[in-house]
Amino acid sequence: MADRTLTPEQHHVLREHGTERAGTSPLNHEKRAGTFRCAGCGEPLFSSDTKFESGTGWPSFYAPLEQAVATTTDTAYGMTRTEVHCAKCGGHLGHVFPDGPKPTGERYCMNGVALEFEPK
Repeated sequence: MADRTLTPEQHHVLREHGTERAGTSPLNHEKRAGTFRCAGCGEPLFSSDTKFESGTGWPSFYAPLEQAVATTTDTAYGMTRTEVHCAKCGGHLGHVFPDGPKPTGERYCMNGVALEFEPK
């Protein structure tokens, strides 16, 4: 499948494993019901029902949609983290950490530029 037309920032995050500056995404403040999709391929990734305010400056979710994301070990910058990417196109989305709320205890800390929001 061909890439959608990506902005330079989307390309940097999704295809070069970059990170957007904290607090810069309008999706941090998105409160409507709907679905967060991959900006690279349009695949549904997260329901707004799982979004929460983590205080980190990036959109955060406690669970992805079933089979929507995959993970790999990221050892960049001298630390070990779990990278999250789109299961369909492989686009880098962010990282998952074990400090989220119930029911999963996970915090999917996503780059807003890697997501598109589709209201319900």
